[in-house]
Amino acid sequence: MSSIIITGTQVTYYNVCYRKLWLFSKNISMEHTSELVEIGKLIHEFSYNRKKKEIKLEGITVDLLESKKGVIHEIKKSRSLDESHIWQLKYYLFYFKNLGLEMEGLLDYPKIKRRERVLLTQEDVKKMEHILKDIEDKINEITPPKVINKPYCKKCSYFEFCYS
Repeated sequence: MSSIIITGTQVTYYNVCYRKLWLFSKNISMEHTSELVEIGKLIHEFSYNRKKKEIKLEGITVDLLESKKGVIHEIKKSRSLDESHIWQLKYYLFYFKNLGLEMEGLLDYPKIKRRERVLLTQEDVKKMEHILKDIEDKINEITPPKVINKPYCKKCSYFEFCYS
């Protein structure tokens, strides 16, 4: 694993925008200004409220852990399955695998009542090792990556920062 502590959020941002990853990793946080982030927190808080949530370990925060079943849940507000969600959950599976625990993952989308099963393959382990090394390289760069100018940038909490 990486010589620095990498978070699940960083793995997500790596799959969305390298600039967002870099800014977040430099403690430039804009999430507090985002209504979408606030909505996501509320959905997380009120979904699965009978089960214990948020298990915090070094670098990661698992939304819901069913340890007896060997299942890690990641709860998302989105209406669509996203590759970045899958890789964030695969990072958690990778993390637990390195602790000697084989787990499976479930991506939960309460707004659309959908659940997606996520497993970690040997190929995923190799890709995750590359991703973690690349994250470390990107966050150690002196200057932030260029703005990517994608349609989803308009909804990003860093939009004002990148486009002002």
